[in-house]
Amino acid sequence: MSRSAFTIHTLDTAPAAARPAMAGVRRKLGHLPAAVALMAESPELLKGFLGAAAVFESTDLDPVAREVVVLTVAARNGCQLCVAMHTATLARHDGTTALIEALRAGAALPAPRLEALRRFTVAVLDHRGDVPDEEVAAFLSAGWRPRHALDVVLGIGAYTISTFANRLLDAPLDPALPDPAPLDPARLGPALPGDQEKSVTA
Repeated sequence: MSRSAFTIHTLDTAPAAARPAMAGVRRKLGHLPAAVALMAESPELLKGFLGAAAVFESTDLDPVAREVVVLTVAARNGCQLCVAMHTATLARHDGTTALIEALRAGAALPAPRLEALRRFTVAVLDHRGDVPDEEVAAFLSAGWRPRHALDVVLGIGAYTISTFANRLLDAPLDPALPDPAPLDPARLGPALPGDQEKSVTA
């Protein structure tokens, strides 16, 4: 589909059902990101993403942990815009340069507990939720709790919406954000990761 099919809406041109959500984003950020203006074509998509993201922010994961999940999803899904936005968010939460660079590269994180979180997020993505027992055990042994595993699933769901939508829409980078270095294609996740073979015994 041609990207020209999509409109960067204003509060005047957007569908009426999308305008309250757009206005809320503008009040919160002080401006209306182009990605939000594009998503407004589907009020349900926009409200669904914003609602899921807001619920994710209310989970028991702290702000840095949430950004580890989001940046892992964004980098794996190849969303340059999302990586730029959440690099800035993580920096505001005092994320170190080493942490940010490792997340952008899909590399091991310097903090063991956060690395366990990153690896678990990747495992959920790779196995489409059917994470092997040993990987769940490694996550829990790093100090995370069972509820955190489900919080990760929520974060993946919320930010799969935005990463897929932003790539479909070819959403432009906001001028206030730094232009990120291109993501390494070798670090992107497969389109449809293979399931592990399971043996069934009678």
